[in-house]
Amino acid sequence: MTDRDLLDPSRRGVLAAGAVGLAASQVRVSAAAPRPASVENSMAVTLTVNGTPQAFDLDVRTTLLDALREHLQLTGTKKGCDHGQCGACTVIVNGERINSCLTLAVMHDGDKITTIEGLGTPDKLHPMQAAFIKHDGYQCGYCTPGQICSAVAVLDEIKRGIPSHVQKDVTAKPRPTNIEMRERMSGNLCRCGAYSNIAEAMAEVAGAKA
Repeated sequence: MTDRDLLDPSRRGVLAAGAVGLAASQVRVSAAAPRPASVENSMAVTLTVNGTPQAFDLDVRTTLLDALREHLQLTGTKKGCDHGQCGACTVIVNGERINSCLTLAVMHDGDKITTIEGLGTPDKLHPMQAAFIKHDGYQCGYCTPGQICSAVAVLDEIKRGIPSHVQKDVTAKPRPTNIEMRERMSGNLCRCGAYSNIAEAMAEVAGAKA
């Protein structure tokens, strides 16, 4: 191919110039391709998951969600939006609920983590799990593990007297009212719309009227 070909306004010249541009762009993309992770990116991490100490050698970029699902095969915790917006990945860390997709596993070295698998078993359900079944607090079930973990943590928050902004008096002890529990559960989305059933399940466990 000559310089004359590239300057030629004919169809042949246009095609030739396009081919050269495409080849150049592919070279640039190839040069910028990320390198695979090296051992330098790994870190030793110990997590106590559902009461059992677990030791890992993880890439420092591994989220807590991926550590649970991919390294421990605890697939009850779901990956939904992967942006911390749906709550499907909710787990309980040191008594507090968090979105496990938004935090790195290495940030929780030594922490105690409870997933849906650690709340109860088919033979001995957690009261919240039993209430969800009784009140049909799920339909497709995808968001249910995160909903249940969050619901357990919500009632614990209320029991410990942690206020919310829906209270008229934030200095008063919160009560497990319908509006209080709904507000605290607002970060957990259910595409099937089983919210009223979830509220009934939580009310039963809390001993309140939904």
